[in-house]
Amino acid sequence: MPVKPYEPFKSANFSNKYCFLTGQLLNSPEEIIQVFPQWLMSLYGLEEKPFKMLDESMATYKDIKLPCSAAVNETYLEPLEKEIAQAFTTGYEAVKAIDELKIFQWAGKLLYGIIFNEIQAGIRQQHAQGEEFNISQSIIHKFSNLHLMLQTLNLPVFLEDFTPYSIFLFKVENNEQEFGYRDEINTLTFSLRIKDFGMIVCFQDNGANKQFHKEIVEKIGDNTLHPIQFEEFSGRVFYSAYLFNRLPEYTLLPVNEALYIEAEPLRGMSSKPLFDHWQNKVYAQVLENFWKNWGFLLLEIIKNPEEPMSFLFDAEGKFINAATIALPR
Repeated sequence: MPVKPYEPFKSANFSNKYCFLTGQLLNSPEEIIQVFPQWLMSLYGLEEKPFKMLDESMATYKDIKLPCSAAVNETYLEPLEKEIAQAFTTGYEAVKAIDELKIFQWAGKLLYGIIFNEIQAGIRQQHAQGEEFNISQSIIHKFSNLHLMLQTLNLPVFLEDFTPYSIFLFKVENNEQEFGYRDEINTLTFSLRIKDFGMIVCFQDNGANKQFHKEIVEKIGDNTLHPIQFEEFSGRVFYSAYLFNRLPEYTLLPVNEALYIEAEPLRGMSSKPLFDHWQNKVYAQVLENFWKNWGFLLLEIIKNPEEPMSFLFDAEGKFINAATIALPR
């Protein structure tokens, strides 16, 4: 009998009584996991630090949890968490050696955990105002596909000759005390900068952002980045993820007990480019936000509207060695 994935967005089931991954009824309110894993919170003392939700309310990192069956956690999530924790705490070379699908699953579970908590907060807020919970169909489409692909963790669900994500990984000379985390749930984009590396994941682009930034990634090569260089590249990716104008579609193919997911061509019936027009003024506003640690203002960044300020490349387009950048790490 073909496998049947759990579809929480069809039933709008975001209750803490059901496992987030399988939908099975939980035996106890104690069947719950941290969205930000304990090893990561302990490493950077995050437990009591504030985490801003979309509705501007504040939680702490340890407040953000997911209902999860104890058996699912023990069988599927804990082994993955252990492998990721070992690699991430070791550093760049160990992370580079991990299968990309595992990074996608780990980061996807974390981002989905935040989405789940945001949806719960939205439901509570709208019910308090006497309204039905409402969310755009395009957002539901993206969130549903992310959840479906997370089930590669626990079901015989396979991605057929495609990757639903773009993953960028760089060696970075980070401040050891700094925990650099950022997400944008509308575009399903995530970045993490810890230890001696930085990582960016776009979750539902079928590799389009990786292709879009291919030339820049090749120019950077294996060079180690200064944190401001990593944040500059992150700004580029978060902005291009916003410009990405397709909603990827997938065909589900049941074969015996397995389910194969096949990607439809992104170009589809549309002749327009996959990304909307890049505007340097908007990109500069993104950079101002990503460069907050260094205090650069929009007017400085966009002094030359044709060429926004860059710490990655000089006026001739050559990569700038991180060692020559005289800014705090």
